[in-house]
Formats: sequence, structure tokens, C-alpha cells
Amino acid sequence: MKRPSLLLSLFPLMFLVTLIATLVPLFGDDITSGPAQIALLSAALVTSLISILFLKVSWEKIEASMLDQLAKTGSAIFILLMIGALTGSWMQSGVVPTMIYYGMKLIHPSVFLMATFILTAVVSLTAGSSWTTIGTVGVAMLTAGQFLGFSAPWLAGAIISGAYLGDKCSPLSDTVNLCASSTGISLYKHVRYQLYTAIPAGLLSIIFFGVAGFMIPTASTIDISAQSEALQHAFRLSPWLLLVPAFTIFLIIKKVSPFITLLLSALLGAVVAVLFQPELCRQMLQLTKDSGSVMQALEAGLLMLSGNVQIETGNEMLNTLTATRGMAGMLNTVWLILCVVTFGGAMDASGMIQVITEKMALVMRNAVSLVGSTVGTCIFFNLTLSDQYMSIVLPGKMFLDTYKKKGFEPELLSRTLGDSGTVTSVLVPWNTCGIVQASVLQVATLSYLPYCFFNLITPFITILIAAIGYKIRRIK
Repeated sequence: MKRPSLLLSLFPLMFLVTLIATLVPLFGDDITSGPAQIALLSAALVTSLISILFLKVSWEKIEASMLDQLAKTGSAIFILLMIGALTGSWMQSGVVPTMIYYGMKLIHPSVFLMATFILTAVVSLTAGSSWTTIGTVGVAMLTAGQFLGFSAPWLAGAIISGAYLGDKCSPLSDTVNLCASSTGISLYKHVRYQLYTAIPAGLLSIIFFGVAGFMIPTASTIDISAQSEALQHAFRLSPWLLLVPAFTIFLIIKKVSPFITLLLSALLGAVVAVLFQPELCRQMLQLTKDSGSVMQALEAGLLMLSGNVQIETGNEMLNTLTATRGMAGMLNTVWLILCVVTFGGAMDASGMIQVITEKMALVMRNAVSLVGSTVGTCIFFNLTLSDQYMSIVLPGKMFLDTYKKKGFEPELLSRTLGDSGTVTSVLVPWNTCGIVQASVLQVATLSYLPYCFFNLITPFITILIAAIGYKIRRIK
């Protein structure tokens, strides 16, 4: 195997960026419905041909790297499918409408964005999973916020910001554990050190969302009482339905795996839908009268878990917001993830990623350049490898010795990995995190990106704190 040059290593990336830049004006938000997948596979093909013809890398090695990437992403695909099932059953069972109804009653529209940010942060901190938080509480808050008159991108920005704040500081988070293990420090030492950047970024986000809540017209644009009446007319709302999300929180506290937690919660939602919303179940099956058949109840439950459901509520806005796609609605996202790991595997097998990062390491001299280069590398990997785990593990392995040689404690590296690799992954349209959240919230990545204040602020905060030298510890 030959070592690629820097120019050769950058060629597949520039090829992909050029393709994406060409396709975005043509397809807009529909780019992830096929064009982006073709672009990724084309870039993977170019990378593979360069590797085989010029670098003497065997196809078997490239294929093995792709399969290895797929194995690491498999759990995310299963979780994504479960989020689709849960979203469908919780909506049609009345769980989400109940949360929306009481949310509109209890939270004033002016503080709704700020409350959404804080709520999702607390839930994510408890759950240790931004994906689980966004797929459950996030979906409910998004719909409730739209009833109040907020635009979907603003709401998605608040939801994602809060979810990633909690995820980045939770000892239960897989990315937090990954940052700590990649640099060889204790978990709770990493969590404590994260607070020096997470708290300032979180407070700034609260201010931004608080000000925005008072500046954006809300209640004056939508009749809240009319929407509340529409919810009551379409669903049987009851506080008892809140036991379903309470059950989910109980499983999270007991540290049950996300896949099992989401699956059990989705199934419980389907059972509750059959019991509490029999009229809607009949409407799903296009029945004119209630026959009470067990098979019909089973059919309705499976439909809301797996397929598209569009119910007629008598309210146009409510019809749009309560339409669900189940697991079938996530298949397009799964297709995109498969293409992403194909390209990432080809780049990794060719050795091109290693060459690019080694060149970046040459500019590291002091704390600011170390942290800045690490931030840039993590963002670069999120853009190229399209996977946040790779954006944490690879820079962690690459720069650990460099940080030690420069006399800095490895906790500085672990924190920087979380402040860049974790939070920026959701801002990249073709990254697995960006793909998933855009699919779950039904808001394009580039649409919600400007409003993800916490995710945008955090990388700058970590560089700023390194520049002023606050709590930057050196090896004794």
C-alpha cells in the first residue's frame, strides 16, 4: 500500500463537496431523497478507484472498512426505526396531543422557546441520549410550539440545542463516555471539566431563546383556544395518558438500553391508542362502524407503528401536524446512512484521512492552536466521515500524544472532543446525526442550523477559554 499525498487525499472530498453544492440548488430540501445518496456513492467509487489504481489498496480491505463502519452504525439505525414507531404510536394514541394541550395551558408563549431548551436539556441529561429526547419530548414540543405560532426551524433549534447540552454533560451519554475513554481520563473528571464550557454556552443560549420568545409574534398569529378545542375534538385527552412518557422516563432512569426503551414505549403507545382512541383506529382502517375485532385492533396498532397515517380532525393545521410515517418514514434516512458509511469506509481504508490530519497537527504549538486545530479536525471529520463517533475517536487517538508533549493534561483534549465532535455533528446535512434529526423533526438541517445556538456557540467558547487560559491544567 502506498501513502497518498495531501492533494490526492483531498480530491475525493472536493469531489463530494462539488457534487453536493451542485445538487442543493436543484433539489433543495429533497436532496436527501436520493440525490445525496448518489453523490455519496459516487464519491465512494472515486475514492475506491484511486485507492486501487494508485495506492495499491485491495478491494477486500476497502470492503472490510465499509463493513466495519456499518457495524458501528447499526445500533443507530435500529434506534432510528424505533423513534419512527414511537412517534407514530404516541401521536395516534393521544399521548403527544395531551402533552401539547397541557403545554399550551401551562407555558406562556413568550417563554416557550426558552422553556423548550431547558426542558430538553434536563430530559437529555437524565436520559443520556439526545436522540431519545428529540424523538419523544422534542416531537411534542415542536408540535405544541407550532400551535403557538413559532416556526419549525426556531423550535427545532431550541430542541436540538437543549438535547445536546444535556447529552454532552450526562454520565450516561455514549459520546461522553467515548470522549473520556479515548483520552484515558475518568468519566466524572471529564464531566466536571465539560461544565467550564457547557455552562457559559448554555446561559448564552437561554438568553438568545428568551429574547427571541419575546420578539417573535406568537399568540397573535394563531388562535390558541381554537387549537385546544380542535385537539379535544380530535382526541380523547386525559392526564392518564401521561403515564406512557412516565414509563419511558422510568426505563431511562433504570438505564435500560435505548433500543428496548423506545420499542417498549412504542408498543405501549399502540396499546393505549386502541384503548383510548377507538374512533381514530376505525378511521385508520376506513371502517364505518365498530366491530370490536381483536384482529382489527392489531391491524390499527401495526399500521401506526410501521406505516403512514393521515387522520381527518376537522382542522387543517392539526391534520398536518398529526400525520405520522412510522418506521416506513425512516427508511429513506436509513438509505442515506448506508451511503454515508460506504464513503467513510473507503476514505478510512485508503489512508487519506490520516494524511490530512497529520498535516493539521503540524500547526499545533500552544493551547489555542491545539484546541483550535482539534475543533477544526473534529468538524472536518463530521463533514467528511459523516459520523460523530469517528469525529471523536480519531482525533482523540491522533492528538493525545501531542497534547502530552506540549505539557497539557488530557482532560483538555477530552473536553474539546465533546465541544466540537459531539455538538457539530447535527449541523451537517449528510452526517448521521443531521440526517436523523432532520427526519425525526421533519425540518431540513440547513433550515434549523442558524437557530442551534448552543451547538454553534460551544466550539467558539472552548477556543476562547483556551485563549484566556482559564482552568487549563498542565502536566506536573
